[in-house]
Amino acid sequence: MPLGLAAIKFWNRDKFHGANALKRRVNPTRVPIEKKESIRWLENLRQSTELLADPGRCVHIGDRESDIYELFCLAQHLGTHFLVRTCVDRRAGDGEHTVRDTMKQAPVRGLHRIQVRNKQGEFSTAVLEIRYQLMVVRPPIGKQKDYPELILTAIHASERDTPKDREKIDWKLLTDLSVRTRQEAAEKLDWYAQRWKIETFHKILKSGCRAEETKLRTAERLVNLIAILCILSWRIFWVTMRNRTRPGASPDEAFTELDQYLLDELVPDKPARNQSAPLAHYITKLARLGGYLARAHDPPPGNTVIWRGMSRLTDIELGIMIGLHLWVIERFFGRLHETRQICDRTCRA
Repeated sequence: MPLGLAAIKFWNRDKFHGANALKRRVNPTRVPIEKKESIRWLENLRQSTELLADPGRCVHIGDRESDIYELFCLAQHLGTHFLVRTCVDRRAGDGEHTVRDTMKQAPVRGLHRIQVRNKQGEFSTAVLEIRYQLMVVRPPIGKQKDYPELILTAIHASERDTPKDREKIDWKLLTDLSVRTRQEAAEKLDWYAQRWKIETFHKILKSGCRAEETKLRTAERLVNLIAILCILSWRIFWVTMRNRTRPGASPDEAFTELDQYLLDELVPDKPARNQSAPLAHYITKLARLGGYLARAHDPPPGNTVIWRGMSRLTDIELGIMIGLHLWVIERFFGRLHETRQICDRTCRA
């Protein structure tokens, strides 16, 4: 379940223009983290950990862009945990070899099966060979005086066979969490697979809320709008997943009384549908408003039909509210006119 948005950072990338050209002249590992764009990872790690106020229960999962040694050290300092996919072959052990060299010598500890989907949306089962090893990971040479060495666990999961219709899965992860058995390693792989949901959040933000199509002229207005759209995108994602995790919950968790009334009026019930799950019943109606067919063997509604249905429902509610306001105004001025007529007659009398 997406429980909320813990941290977000806005920045202007123009100030980093030409960074790739700079790498040809300056070793990026020798540049202080405070002067690099990647400082945002550390700021968000700190902000989200402080917000949740229980760092020991938090696991920060990141893709290869968050493979930053300073982030590992900050997580250790804050008492929180991380699980990151690596893109850098870091020095390990005595410094004469790397993590990759060590993992080549590690035996296969077991197999793990996961469900994957290709670009055509077809599902298949991938069989991964799991290797894991506890080791000493050393900081970059240019920063070894500023940061300590860390004891971390490397987890490598590689697909046995090369598939024909998609890229081969080859995950190299680093974590400070304990991994002593194949089951614990497979658990961490399942956790890392959950990272893709942040991409689903961004899809809703960009495609559903159309954040990139805004025509605002100032940064302040753009920041305010995107902040609101982030909450709305999370809400759409939450409604979609709530339908799959707690379909029998009360519809009041996700819908107001006006929402439920309008959905009952706009979307008639299907006689063959089971009404035992009240929340799922109204979420399905919302999705049908967005084009979901709700056939017997259809999968649960996805984010696209949810955001379409929510957009239509919001427009209808706004129309009703405007109509009610106009009706109240008309009644008010009508009564005011009647009062004036009464006063005029009284004065004449």
